[in-house]
Amino acid sequence: MSDFPVYDEVHVISDIHMGGAEPNFQVLRETERLAGYIGWVAAQCPEGDVALVLNGDVFDTLAEKTQDYIVVEKAVQVVEQIMQNPSFSGIWDALAAFVAAPGRTLVFIIGNHDIEISFATVQRLIVKRLAGDELLKRARIEFSTIGAGFTCTVGESRVYCTHGNEVDAWNYNRYEDLAKVGRRLNAGRGLAPKEWVPNAGTRMVKEVMNPVKEKYKWIDLLKPETQAAVGTLLVLDPSQARKIGDLVSIVGERVSGSKQVNQRLSAEGFQASESVGTAPKSVDKLLGANLSQGLRDYQLRDTQDVDAMLLQSEANLGTPNGQLFEQDGQLGTGQLILDRLTGWLRNIPKEEALRRAMKDWLAGDKTFDHQDQDDTYKEVTAVVGDAIDFIVTGHTHLERAIDMGGGRYYFNCGTWIRLLRFTEQMLNDKVAFAPVYEVLLNGSMESIDGASFGGQSFVMDQTSAVSIKKTATGVVGSLTHVLADGRGEPEVIQTFARA
Repeated sequence: MSDFPVYDEVHVISDIHMGGAEPNFQVLRETERLAGYIGWVAAQCPEGDVALVLNGDVFDTLAEKTQDYIVVEKAVQVVEQIMQNPSFSGIWDALAAFVAAPGRTLVFIIGNHDIEISFATVQRLIVKRLAGDELLKRARIEFSTIGAGFTCTVGESRVYCTHGNEVDAWNYNRYEDLAKVGRRLNAGRGLAPKEWVPNAGTRMVKEVMNPVKEKYKWIDLLKPETQAAVGTLLVLDPSQARKIGDLVSIVGERVSGSKQVNQRLSAEGFQASESVGTAPKSVDKLLGANLSQGLRDYQLRDTQDVDAMLLQSEANLGTPNGQLFEQDGQLGTGQLILDRLTGWLRNIPKEEALRRAMKDWLAGDKTFDHQDQDDTYKEVTAVVGDAIDFIVTGHTHLERAIDMGGGRYYFNCGTWIRLLRFTEQMLNDKVAFAPVYEVLLNGSMESIDGASFGGQSFVMDQTSAVSIKKTATGVVGSLTHVLADGRGEPEVIQTFARA
């Protein structure tokens, strides 16, 4: 007998990101397709047991108009607003129909944009919305919100699903602190904003990305954690320089789990995680080589030498939790180094600076290579035991299907939000980039959705899923693309068979 739940089929999707009060602020577009796909999964293997795993970032409280890094007293209200939003209500209806079917199990795994799902109050809200007071339906809903992921068996194979932010130094969750917040809620106590120390990724979204997104709706369709993203953000909105200056010094942070204080019996003492091994990053890496070279190319003879400024910036990058700040009179007493960077950016035509920054962002890009062994693959597989046959992650928004050898396989189930397709041709020179720049400068989702370059739509029609199924000869795992209205058989991209 298995120690874990047993299914005939497991279907996994991730990074749905339901959130944003206004349609033009929402990154999830294929809502009807998603509802159709949920119905399709419900109809599979009618006589067997089927699980649908929502592998993190199901909803996105960071996209809601709240001031806090974590929503506590108003968590139920905020999540309920997302559920009732006309853009997303059909998805919740489909999930309710799914748990109404016998032999179906719905699993919610915590991500880094939906950390409030760890609260019992939010879980009760979700269960009530999907199952009402019917005990059989309620029993078909499971939550994994303590960082343990979800493990089950399909045939003779063991399957492990986890969001993937656990190995991301920008976006890790502090599960013990989340548990303390839950204790506060149950005990009728509040949480002072200063008590919660957000991770760097959350700060980047709330402090930098969301303000930029007010004008450039597409900005978070690109991963903000990429180092060269700093250059792109500075080009788009130089006013964000001071905020970015607070963040770049913690690029490269690594969390030492063994040094975190364990206070399981206490609701006191929210403690920021210690960081170790913080490696200084060069300014060229943070801004990108092309943009840095552009600063040099456009410098004026009668102004401060840009190389000296860049070197001074680089010298200050190793200071943990410090700003890129320089008191030396040569660069201007009390001058934030990034203020100087933006000064140089003003000497470059904005379209050229953005082209260079985007080119850096996508340098050596393997975004759409589903066999690329990226950092998430390397770090997750390094810590998962040999007893696991199929590993399924999300978080990066980048689908993957990799044969690990020895009858073990790794999948990343990608995302359901929009994905922008940049090509080398689009960023090759000023002429090629001009029409792209016009669309980006417009900033709206409508212009992004309607754009095409070189005969290809700017927004990729790619909504990903992973399925792991028991067969007569063993177990088959597949990376698939869900198409059209989601009610048909998904397109298989990569399949691995395990006897």
